[in-house]
Amino acid sequence: MQKITILSAAFIFCSSMIFSQNFETSVTAKEGKGFPKVDAERKAEFKVCFPDAKSVILEGGDGMQNIKSTTTKDKEGFWKVSTSPLEIGFHYYWFNVDGKRTNDPNTELYFGYGQPTSGIEIDSGEDFFFKKKVNHGRIINDSLFSAVTKGRRNFKIYLPPGYGTGKFPVLYLYHGTGEDITGWEKQGHLAAILDNLFAEKKATEMIVVMDYGVALDPEEQKQPDDYPRTVRSSQNIDRIMVRELIPFIEKKYKTNGKRAVAGLSRGSYQAMLIGTQHPELFSAVGAFSPVIYEGTATQPFKELPVSNLLKAERKPFVFIGIGTKESRRFQDFNKTLTTYLNENHYPYVPYESPGTYHEWLTWRRCLYQFAQKIFR
Repeated sequence: MQKITILSAAFIFCSSMIFSQNFETSVTAKEGKGFPKVDAERKAEFKVCFPDAKSVILEGGDGMQNIKSTTTKDKEGFWKVSTSPLEIGFHYYWFNVDGKRTNDPNTELYFGYGQPTSGIEIDSGEDFFFKKKVNHGRIINDSLFSAVTKGRRNFKIYLPPGYGTGKFPVLYLYHGTGEDITGWEKQGHLAAILDNLFAEKKATEMIVVMDYGVALDPEEQKQPDDYPRTVRSSQNIDRIMVRELIPFIEKKYKTNGKRAVAGLSRGSYQAMLIGTQHPELFSAVGAFSPVIYEGTATQPFKELPVSNLLKAERKPFVFIGIGTKESRRFQDFNKTLTTYLNENHYPYVPYESPGTYHEWLTWRRCLYQFAQKIFR
């Protein structure tokens, strides 16, 4: 009987070891941290120390809305949260600790939802956005003083591996609401995506300008944070692009005069606004998870001059991408836009990101597809 007990204990111990080995630490965890962890079934485990808390609830962004979780607390004040399978992709998350939003101290922080926020990556089995042994471009910081906003505007510049050997086309790229110019670099893995594409000869080397998606002068900043202010900000970005940003970039950097513009979510609206206002300036327009502001039932494009595309002498290439699991709101925006283009026989390339929500894996995939089709 004693041997059986020992064997049983050994079996349980080994089984628990095997189970624990199924979990791997998330790539978003800080160096030396063991949590959060994700297993082969995409279930996640979080472990955080809030010894005085009475309640700790896991909360998160679009891709985490349907998950279920269980929470336990040990004698040392560590809270362990275990979840049902998460969706593939990158997800912002945080803990509601006694009613206060609190980041996970174990992870790197990413600017999302208007502030530094924890993030977790759920592996999709793809490596197109991984850093590989290829020639690498570099990302630098730059800025200009804007007469439109009466202040300095910061942006990031990706210079391709071959920069310095000739002149290059420029992609102007916008992030989404609640994010900033670090999004495409950090959550979007833009440099790795483009480095890999260039190494595989799948895309033309390009400069990328990651501009800031808010442009308001001091008086406009006092207005309510609503859709009309977002439209106003986007119109200012259009003015900055034409009057200030393009001249600045083309004077300072080695460019060849070819341009494209793209963005995700709110940035898709800004890209479409700029591209349709000035089809003569851009050879391509990319809308990733398209958004349309201030439309009505009779005038869906009241604040977006898409009709300019139909009469333009130089018709830009148009790319429209969306995740298959995005919410009804974004699916409706996508349908409104594609229906209009179909009815008016304007050519465009649609793309659906399989199994993804309104999050960064969708937009990485969109960039990967879009970059291969422009500047050819």
